[in-house]
Amino acid sequence: MLADRTTLTQFLIEERRRHPDASGELNGLILDVALACKAISRVVAKGRTEGALESTTSASRGAVREKDLGALANEIFLRSCEWGGHLAGMISEAMDRPWSIPAQYPRGRYLLVFDPLDGGSNLDVNVAVGSIFSILRARSPHDDPETADFLQPGRKQVCAGYAIYGPATMLVVTVGTGVHGFTLDPVLGEFFLTHPALRIPPSTCEFAIDASNSRFWEPAVKRYVEECLAGKSGPRGKDFHMRWIASLVAETHRILMRGGVFLDPRDASAPERTGQPQLLHDANPVAFIVDQAQGRAITGRGSILDTEPQSLQQRTGLIFGSQDEVERIERYHHDHNFRECDAPLFGLRGLFRVVA
Repeated sequence: MLADRTTLTQFLIEERRRHPDASGELNGLILDVALACKAISRVVAKGRTEGALESTTSASRGAVREKDLGALANEIFLRSCEWGGHLAGMISEAMDRPWSIPAQYPRGRYLLVFDPLDGGSNLDVNVAVGSIFSILRARSPHDDPETADFLQPGRKQVCAGYAIYGPATMLVVTVGTGVHGFTLDPVLGEFFLTHPALRIPPSTCEFAIDASNSRFWEPAVKRYVEECLAGKSGPRGKDFHMRWIASLVAETHRILMRGGVFLDPRDASAPERTGQPQLLHDANPVAFIVDQAQGRAITGRGSILDTEPQSLQQRTGLIFGSQDEVERIERYHHDHNFRECDAPLFGLRGLFRVVA
């Protein structure tokens, strides 16, 4: 039954054997994260069957469930990862400040950054949600970290991944040697390697964007979407399909499995609007995964992985997916991101253009 199947533990041991000087701490931390994801998967799968998260009024039921389950997922991550001696500290999307490792536990050489429940608003309609995580090296191993210690660009990540809680629970991980997907066997309670060496196809006919924000898009994004919607009769000469799930994990997973491009672009009126992905907790781990799967991830003005974080809650535009499409969008931002003046005299026919 197990002869032809590789568990997550076996996979990590094989990776470690390629680096004889490795301490094993990273493997232990990844397995702690995997345990947290198993526990969250079980809670998500139970839904309301236990009644623990029910609300007294139907109007607030979804909000209460999302809030309570998000808090529970955060607690599961903290308790699963704080005791093993692998971490110097943690920071969660659900918390305003870093989490200090309790005094009774040893400190390690890594930092964990995570979003415990991405896409929680989808819970009430039974759409896939997930968890996202990123692992960094601590600048002062075995000491309590300062806030600044977490402000590292995405290229400093040593591991990133996500768990998706859908019809099957999957854990997708990269340690900088490609991207690999593991599916949870609910009977054995083990993650087994089912999707080795994932690659994002370089071209695609799918894009994902929230069209309700179109009034805030910059000209480069408007041009790209309009060309896609024009289909075979337009400049692209082919039909595109538009998707939007409102779950970053689900969008990332679909693109890894079959290609596509995701756009949550910078807002022309509010560059860091509420609701955009957070750089540390969301964009950096997704960008590392996408980069390792031969895709691209940009802010619209540069690489996500090269962006220097300025704060723990910093938000960013995020565009990622199939390389050909992301490079096209990047060119549009560079060459065609002009705003039209409001005055009719200085419209497209005028002599003046204002650079965005």
